[in-house]
Amino acid sequence: MNNYRTGDIRNIAVLGGSGSGKTTLVEAAAFAGENKNYLGSIAQGNTVSDYDSEERSRGFSIHLSVVPVEWNGYKINFLDAPGALDFEGERESAASAADAAVIVINARKGIDAGTCAAWKLCDRYKLPRVIFVTGMDDDTASYREIVEELTKLYGGKIAPFHMPIRQDQRLIGYADITKMRARKFTGIGKYEDFEIPDYCMENLNKFKGILDEAVASVDEDNMEKYFSGEEFTQQEKDSALRADCTDGSIVPVTMGSGLHVHGVYMLLDVITKYFPSPFFTKTGINVYDNELFDCIYDEKDFLAAQVFKTVSDPYLGKYSFVKVYSGTLKADSMIFNPSYDMETKIGRIYKVCGKEYTPVDSIVAGDIGAIPKLNGFSTGDTISTKVKPIKLDTIEFAVPYTVKRIVVDNKQNEEKLSQALVKIMEEDRTVHCENDTENGQRLIKGIGEQQLEIIVARLENQYKIPQVQLTAPKVGYKETICAEATARCRYKKQSGGHGQFAEVQITFSPSGNREKDYVFETAVVGGAVSKNYFPAVEKGIAESVKTGLLAGYPVVGLKAVLTDGAEHPVDSSENAFKMAAVMAYKEAYLKASPIILEPIAQVKIFAPSVYAGDISNDLKTRRARVLGMMPAEDGTSYIEADVPVAELEGYMAKLRSITEGYGTFAYEFARYGHAPQNVVEKLSAEYQKNNG
Repeated sequence: MNNYRTGDIRNIAVLGGSGSGKTTLVEAAAFAGENKNYLGSIAQGNTVSDYDSEERSRGFSIHLSVVPVEWNGYKINFLDAPGALDFEGERESAASAADAAVIVINARKGIDAGTCAAWKLCDRYKLPRVIFVTGMDDDTASYREIVEELTKLYGGKIAPFHMPIRQDQRLIGYADITKMRARKFTGIGKYEDFEIPDYCMENLNKFKGILDEAVASVDEDNMEKYFSGEEFTQQEKDSALRADCTDGSIVPVTMGSGLHVHGVYMLLDVITKYFPSPFFTKTGINVYDNELFDCIYDEKDFLAAQVFKTVSDPYLGKYSFVKVYSGTLKADSMIFNPSYDMETKIGRIYKVCGKEYTPVDSIVAGDIGAIPKLNGFSTGDTISTKVKPIKLDTIEFAVPYTVKRIVVDNKQNEEKLSQALVKIMEEDRTVHCENDTENGQRLIKGIGEQQLEIIVARLENQYKIPQVQLTAPKVGYKETICAEATARCRYKKQSGGHGQFAEVQITFSPSGNREKDYVFETAVVGGAVSKNYFPAVEKGIAESVKTGLLAGYPVVGLKAVLTDGAEHPVDSSENAFKMAAVMAYKEAYLKASPIILEPIAQVKIFAPSVYAGDISNDLKTRRARVLGMMPAEDGTSYIEADVPVAELEGYMAKLRSITEGYGTFAYEFARYGHAPQNVVEKLSAEYQKNNG
């Protein structure tokens, strides 16, 4: 591949719903740009993008892949991101490194939740975008209906640049509305000029009017020319449309078939002609003096690059994908991580194309590459120099709310599992793992269950860890008491020599503070129990509240007051008083009206309001208390509710089913509440069964 300057580079995120045809489109672009001499397919498992064994076996993208395409003197770095909703982190990595985006819509499926999610992501990163409607070779596909629906959703900024031409209900070519000319498809990726059929003129003129309005809105001269009825020159059109596409005031819509490489050439032309080279100023800060630094994509300026994706392959090792925002990243050079005040030397650097890594001498501002074995750097970290330690804003990734317990049957594989999960978390920042010591479990969190299931498959197939299982996590219930109870217990043991003796009288009651496990006080009069035995009594209480007697959960909010007792001058000991306190706890606990407390989460469910009724009905089955519906920042709304944490198991899958993929949710722990009687009985029965 040739060397390219910053102005000749385009970084394009390829976004859209699952099964929309993104990977097929990127494959067609690689074929059109003569990066490949054959056209691969997902069915055959030989595309540039989907090279991972899990991707090929499942038939859809799991990881972000980079595919550079050369086209008419330009280099287009396609960032092919998965469409499945669970792989949000991959899409966020792609958008963070992109300067524009292609949103792919399958003409057969139409606009779906993935389309709208892609649009929101582009809004968040302020990315100019073009919409490519693929699958137009399907005779039942309606381009007009998709354009109309897009216009309803996003208003007048939707601007068709091309429209299909059909003959006898078959796609035979397309009309270029920007130039008012037509081309007929003659084979895979081939076409020839021909006259626009008369039956196309009505729609063509309608779409031309939309473009003319966009051109007119650029400045007063164009507006005056538009109202006077004059035609714009091609140069005026191109200049205005480039400005409108760059600032996002219009979104071009084009069409074709990735499978037959129809329309792909004109998409590449739109990208290079109307979309910007890397030019958005990214601001950093010099960590030494806190001065702002504007990355203006000058390859001669100070180095500032960012790791936007980490790949950790069990065989190839770790690769860090980087985008250079300022300066030039050179092989065999010293780099600096300002987040950790750490300098290191890198060896080789690579240009990436799918699974192929090609060594290069340097990567200029605006381009993308990879660094192997970049220890001490993780996704989101800035690469700079010690002379000018620039720190860029890190990448914000979605918070995972789907939680599972992950276990391996073979305890010898525990350490192996831990090491593998660390690498997986390096790759995907939406995967979190933690050890829940209180409930004795290892938890893994992700965006959805499909993501976690694929992680298990990778652990087994790539990391060779057998019998990895995902199960429902243990819920962190608590126990407490609601009444007062007193117990007087004697611990006495004689086995030759000094015996063991201690007697205590303890009153147990609610402390009123459930933030603490217990409160211990003494009210002994007359020296019935020596003060030096008080700590031993408290130790017995501290050990006892670790396990409630109702269902075996930790006890909170308990008050224990030592009021009386007895001791022996020879046989009493600290251990005896500890054991006496444990006996008193066991005798009094079930008399003190124990209850189970369950964790309650405050949940926000984001979805179009049309689904509000179905969401509310489902929440009722989850013992939720709906608090109301509030407006969201993106103009939609969200439902707020208090939901027991136990009822959130599997909720993401259910919510997506209810809302056709449009719904998402977030939650945070709110408080502990009284568990209903049926839950108490179930948990208590399970405890009694397991503990005799």
